[in-house]
This record gives sequence, C-alpha cells and structure tokens, in this order.
Amino acid sequence: MNVPQPLVAGDLIYITAPAKAIEKEHVDFAVSFFENAGYKVLVSKNCLGQHHYFSGTDEERLEDLQYGIDHPEVKAIVCARGGYGCVRIVDRIQWASMLREPKWLVGFSDITVFHQHLQRFNLPSIHGSMVLNFKDNTQEALTTLLSALKGESFSLSATSTQNKPGQAEGTLIGGNLSIVYSLIGTNNQPDYSDKILFVEDLAEHLYHIDRMFYALNKSGILDKINGLVVGGMTELEDTATPFGMSVEEIILAHFQFRNIPVAFGFPAGHLNDNRALILGKKVRFNVEGTTSELRFL
Repeated sequence: MNVPQPLVAGDLIYITAPAKAIEKEHVDFAVSFFENAGYKVLVSKNCLGQHHYFSGTDEERLEDLQYGIDHPEVKAIVCARGGYGCVRIVDRIQWASMLREPKWLVGFSDITVFHQHLQRFNLPSIHGSMVLNFKDNTQEALTTLLSALKGESFSLSATSTQNKPGQAEGTLIGGNLSIVYSLIGTNNQPDYSDKILFVEDLAEHLYHIDRMFYALNKSGILDKINGLVVGGMTELEDTATPFGMSVEEIILAHFQFRNIPVAFGFPAGHLNDNRALILGKKVRFNVEGTTSELRFL
C-alpha cells in the first residue's frame, strides 16, 4: 500500500471546496492556521465561488479538486466543508497521480464519499476537521489533525456505559453513516472484510439510524467487520410518537449475536472536539468495561 509522506515545514497544503459553498472568513482563518504551523497554503480557484447551493458548478468543483490531485507540490488536500456534492463528481475524478504519489485528503461528513472511494485503492486518508470548523474546534481536534498530517503517533480513547467489550485489530474504515449507507452496493463501496468500522452522524431521526444499520446488516457488512467505533451522534431527533430506544440500544441490537467489540462516544464527527482518524491505517481496538481505545499501529 502506498502511503502519503508525512508533512514537513514548508510543504504545500491545498484548500478546496468540493461540495457546499463556504464564506471567506473561514478560509482566511484556516490559511493563517496552517501558515502559523509552518506550511505554505494554496486556495483553489473556485473555493470561494457559489453556484446555488454549491461552491461552483460540478465542472468547477471537479476542476479544483483535480488540480490539487495533480499538482506535483501539493502534499495535502484539505476540504473546506461538506454538505452535499461529492457524489456528483467522484466518478469523474482521475486518481492516477494520487496512486503514483499519494497525498493526504482531509475532511469528514460528505467527504466520506472520497474516503470510501480511496479505500478501494487502499489509499489512506484523514477523517478530520475542515476549514469551516477550525474556529470552533478544540485544541485537541486541531492538534490531532496536525499529528496525522505529520505522521506522528497518537491514539484516541472514549468512555461509555453502553460499550460491548472485546479486542480486535483491523484497518480503520468508514465515516459519516448516512454516506456509508448511501454507497452500499455502488462502485464506491470498499471491501469491509476484517475492518474496524467507524461511523458518526448528524441530525438524523432515531428510526433512520435503525434503518441504516438494517441495511449494513442485510448487505453482509456487519458480518465482515472486526469491530465498530461510534463517534458523535449529534442532534439526533425522535418522532412525535417516541421510537422507544436510545441510539446505543438501536445499534447494539444489531450486534447481539456478533462477538465483536463496539464502543460509543468517540470524539470524532460533527463535534467541536472532532479529532483526526487515519482511515486506511491498521489499528488496535480495545474495549474494556466503560473505557475504549483506538491505537494506530
């Protein structure tokens, strides 16, 4: 497996907006953040544009991302924000130069489309904070992002009374649950065999979570994975007549007869404390009682 090289001072970071439009103040803040950390920054041509909901037309957003992929000096591509739009361009991207000389691609939420596609090539990427969120992020979120870019070792831990104990190893995979669900059976679905699956989501109804896990179950994905890491399940909604189960109970019901570890509450997702995860990297996953740890190997 080709792995992106760790960033060093003076390397070039490319900021682009492959989905929803973003305001200039957020981009300016991110540029200053990376420059203060010792990097050079290039902002894509259409990053601050707007075409209805999007930062540009499909062609403009595709052109911007392709430019960063093909640019010989760019070492990391940081997405400005998610929202929606990545699936509209993913199959038109030429990934050849990324395969020859891998570079980091950073983002979460809708950027999960790209993470899933890159896993089909065994290319690691970073599920981490985006330009939109830098101002509000915790120090830990930004520190782990820089650590991931620089190739420094780190681990993540969490606490929950709902955990299912166990130990496992495997390659970390996943991202936003709604996006993972939407790509089941498509040409962007990766191989889930012997993987540690990470999921998070935002503003979904509880019954939607149940429906998505039924799809993961019925498609055979839950039979292939070695463990499940649940990040932020943020601003979930119930129906007027309550669904009757918590999100932890909904998820655990699908693992009642599966002997793999499951852990809740990981600081990653639509949270201010959105710490970086290196997808495509092998991890050791340990769940003991109320505590859990994800350690990158």
